Amino acid sequence: MAAKLGILAGSGELPFRVIAACRAEGRPFFVLALEGAADPQGFGGVPHRSVRPGAVGQAIKILRENGAEELVMAGPVQRPTLTQLRPDWHGAKMAARIGLRALGDDALLTAVIKEFEHEGFRVIGLHDILENLLMPAGALTRLRPDAQADSDIAQGIEVARALGALDVGQAVVVQQGIVLGVEAVEGTKALIERAGAVRREGLGGVLVKIAKPGQERRVDLPAIGPGTVEQCAQAGLRGIALQTGSVLVLDRAEVAAAAERGGLFVIGIELS
Repeated sequence: MAAKLGILAGSGELPFRVIAACRAEGRPFFVLALEGAADPQGFGGVPHRSVRPGAVGQAIKILRENGAEELVMAGPVQRPTLTQLRPDWHGAKMAARIGLRALGDDALLTAVIKEFEHEGFRVIGLHDILENLLMPAGALTRLRPDAQADSDIAQGIEVARALGALDVGQAVVVQQGIVLGVEAVEGTKALIERAGAVRREGLGGVLVKIAKPGQERRVDLPAIGPGTVEQCAQAGLRGIALQTGSVLVLDRAEVAAAAERGGLFVIGIELS
């Protein structure tokens, strides 16, 4: 039998996708819902406990008591303030090692992974469990980017790489060579809303979403779903470009169908 999986649950539906995958293969699991992100009421009927993000020592204790051997982080966690974090003794020691600058960024998530590994857990990535969710190469739609869209995608990749190198965000919207917005702490949904509010006349923009350079792939892989596509259509965008093998696509068939209805292309881009 596979090792018991501890699911560190953030917001959204990814934790439930992991739960469904565990049930499908008969794998034992335990959910640790992160306060401020996951809704513990959503885990009724499954073994779970809640813990605040800064209580690293308590989290380790709970996971051990419930027999977890492998861990996976599923679902986004909004960057906490220091007040919200309220680290316990174990968490405070970790924060002191990495410095306050890293709190709330991917650097913090990477430090948490290392802490769990130091405590004897094996941390795996969502792609190890939900491999079929990774964006494939090529287009999901009949529509393809034209020359202007290709140019916007190339510019978006350049900007997104610069953002990622600074541990800021994973997405950007470009229209006719103009950057309409970049992703920061507020997330992709707010980025698309802002881009729609400032869009120019003429050919619509493109949402480009990639992983951060050197990103720890076991945490915070970028993701889209049908709702993202519908929002892009409402904002007047005409396409979405996603890094092949590094962006999660929830409900791929529904994403493609939503794009076809909205007149958008969805394409996987390979980065060198």
